[in-house]
Amino acid sequence: MELLYASCVGLLVSCGVFLILRARTFTVVLGLTMLSYAVNLFLFSSGRLSLNQAAVLGYSSEYADPLPQALVLTAIVIGFAMTAFVVILAIRGRSDLGSDHVDGELPDENKKVKV
Repeated sequence: MELLYASCVGLLVSCGVFLILRARTFTVVLGLTMLSYAVNLFLFSSGRLSLNQAAVLGYSSEYADPLPQALVLTAIVIGFAMTAFVVILAIRGRSDLGSDHVDGELPDENKKVKV
């Protein structure tokens, strides 16, 4: 179970980093979203994966840790707000610059790069 969970987090991180390194703003936003999902899963796993445990004290002798759940809930809210902000910035950059490239310039295919 832990190996599957860790591999899912690793896959999300690698896909997020790959998308962040792209030249278009939409893929950068998708990469940031994937990274935030990976961080949320990592924070949630810090409370140890447990099955059939009570979420509230007093109902069982063993209970699930509520702190990672609260951290993930807060991270989801902050991540949604930051994603909305970055999307608005991307739309504004597209309207001001006329392109959706991260640096604001279209790549010139006529230039030859000397190696």
